[in-house]
Amino acid sequence: MTKKKIIHTVLTGIALFTYSCGNKQAGQGDENNRINKAFLEHVKTIQVVLSHQEQDLILTGKVEYNPDKVISYVPLIGGVIDKVSFSLGDHVQKGQALFDIRSPELSALQSERLSLESEKRVAERELQTAQALFADQLLSEQELLEATGKLQQIQAALNKIQSDMSVYGTDRGNGIFTVHAPMSGYIVHKNATIGSPISADNDAVFMIADLSTVWVTANVYAGDLLFVRKDMEVEMTTFSYPDEVFYGKINALSQVFDPEERVLKARIIMQNRDLKLKPEMSMLVKLKDKTSRQLPAIPSDALIFDDNRYFVVVEETQGNFVIRAVVPQGHNHDTSYISAGLSEGERVVVANQLLIYSELNEN
Repeated sequence: MTKKKIIHTVLTGIALFTYSCGNKQAGQGDENNRINKAFLEHVKTIQVVLSHQEQDLILTGKVEYNPDKVISYVPLIGGVIDKVSFSLGDHVQKGQALFDIRSPELSALQSERLSLESEKRVAERELQTAQALFADQLLSEQELLEATGKLQQIQAALNKIQSDMSVYGTDRGNGIFTVHAPMSGYIVHKNATIGSPISADNDAVFMIADLSTVWVTANVYAGDLLFVRKDMEVEMTTFSYPDEVFYGKINALSQVFDPEERVLKARIIMQNRDLKLKPEMSMLVKLKDKTSRQLPAIPSDALIFDDNRYFVVVEETQGNFVIRAVVPQGHNHDTSYISAGLSEGERVVVANQLLIYSELNEN
């Protein structure tokens, strides 16, 4: 016996609620009415209400560095790493020594600086002598100006070389310079070992990132563009913390598709005080949207899917049921929104609707 026939047999034995009892004998009619009432006690209906449609959208994304708070150190000169004072993942403070470079080019600059310092001392003594002679009227003003100008030229050259050398780090003599952390943060990339050569053509020797603020970048496909907007609030989860939800909002939405992934990037700027969000960590980004249009809303369990269509059982009057084809507009958790087939105020069966639907189809 098929499931449909079983349902039909059960219903026939329980309640023939679709037929009138007027033509039955009085005793038989009373019995059927009592059965109908017993069955109807287990039929539950709800009233259709209008509601703003809420939709959920899940996007994939990942945690990235805040590019405004990342610094990469690329060598500006050739040499050999003489000492390393940090490891990958270390937290460093701005100005902290990271590693030493030994470089012939830097050694030449040190020699030039020493030479200029020596010339400066000589020029200072010559200027002092010229000032004394000028005071005794034994030296012309022109000669005094020449002595002054000579010292100024040497000082300017010395300032320039000191400025150039400061770009490379702190001068320690003997061709060695110490490179210091340009900002506070975490070492997130390291390509430096003692004795390894470096040059201006090298990739970054190290990268420092301030992880107190990170970006969560979500992938938005073309079909979701109408749904995603700037300033939308989002909920984010990650497999690393399955029981924790992170809250934020979309701060910016790219206007250009990524040529490789064929998606737009939605940026969510997150405060990362506990440093739980790690760069490259995968995230699921959930967006919730409430439309301005109101639609009939019913529990999703009330829907019956049959013959590639959706139906509901409507109680038009007490104990009088009809099948109604409906067109769902969308779903949100346990609520379905109906674009056609239902009106506000109608009553929809939400318990035992499958039994009623089967019986009505038989008749």
